[in-house]
Amino acid sequence: MNDRELENYLRSHRRKSGLSQKQLGELLGYANEVQVSRHERSEAVPPLPSALGYHIVFRVPIAVLFPKLYEDVREAVEARLGQLEIHLQSRAVRGHEAETIAQILVWLMERREIDMESDAS
Repeated sequence: MNDRELENYLRSHRRKSGLSQKQLGELLGYANEVQVSRHERSEAVPPLPSALGYHIVFRVPIAVLFPKLYEDVREAVEARLGQLEIHLQSRAVRGHEAETIAQILVWLMERREIDMESDAS
């Protein structure tokens, strides 16, 4: 098994279901199997409606169907959230802007606490 096959589990779920690429493509509204094939081989990231369609067809969360993509996006967003927090903490502002920044910082803290709780369980 090569790295591309591990990037998503579309092919294994499709095969388990017995659907052909063409049938799955039709369920998602594609004219043929080309896009499904490209998604299975990780040559293209499915647009959100198609990713949701895969989720609906297989009843498997998108993060489970596309674990590598999910992890790449998660890491990038978490890094940017950290940068945002550092930037906001370094700002010296007053009034409404200070309230808005405080609200965001509280939300970031609560979000981190939820992450820590879920890691502990």
